[in-house]
Amino acid sequence: MKIGFIGLGNLGKEIAKRILQAGFELLVWNRTPDKAKDLNCEIASSPQEIAERCESIFLIVFDSPASKEVIFGEKGLSSANLTGKTIIDMTTNNPFYVNESAQKLKEKGAYYLDAPVLGSVIPARKGELTLLVAGDKGKFSAHYEIFQSFAKNIYHFEEPGQASRLKLINNLILGTFMSAIAEAIALGEKLGFKKELLIEILGNGAGKSMLLEVKKNKLLEEDFSTHFSIDLMYKDLHYLQALLKESQEVSFVTATIKELYGLARKKGLGSLDFSVIYKVFKD
Repeated sequence: MKIGFIGLGNLGKEIAKRILQAGFELLVWNRTPDKAKDLNCEIASSPQEIAERCESIFLIVFDSPASKEVIFGEKGLSSANLTGKTIIDMTTNNPFYVNESAQKLKEKGAYYLDAPVLGSVIPARKGELTLLVAGDKGKFSAHYEIFQSFAKNIYHFEEPGQASRLKLINNLILGTFMSAIAEAIALGEKLGFKKELLIEILGNGAGKSMLLEVKKNKLLEEDFSTHFSIDLMYKDLHYLQALLKESQEVSFVTATIKELYGLARKKGLGSLDFSVIYKVFKD
């Protein structure tokens, strides 16, 4: 039986490649079919076809509205009989949507795993993502071998929504740290230091991190081709704010950093890699 896979954006395509390289067969669907042409696997005509032909279905799309359209929209997954099937949603979702979807799919006899990933294109390419999976333990175990094809660290939680909450918390750190690194470099340049020297010293000092290591060439060369976009970061911080509001919690950092990425979007940088936040500080 083939595995269904929906969503071939920058990250999704790398995950799909890893699953194929591990010897699994995929039936894929993407809103833009051309993105699937070089994968050497079968392309479905719709999410509905994937649900009709696959017992296990992975999806990783832009946001919760996109996930909802794939699952519950016209010719979506739920247009087919989903009894006994497992939907593994790796989208970074609004936790409220996750809880709603899990309940609706349970009523249809399906299993829903809330399964966002930590990491972007480069760790995905190496099979070194971190995967957070919330939902049925048996289905988690049944798909563990597939998870291992693209994830190095894999965690399980009982209740759908828990994984998405943790993903949003993780991305608060990611967005904040990227902003701090970018501002430090921009300030250093304005004070007369060369960017190359600043990145080297920060990399041996307080800025030493996997993030700086991964993004240093983008910062040096100002090549902001997208691995993880400003738009996605802004969306994730927006979801976190909504979660905090519902929980009656306050985060001063979340509000500030979200507005910073919002400013980058207003400057027309939304589709670029989130390391382009450096340009906001530099300019």
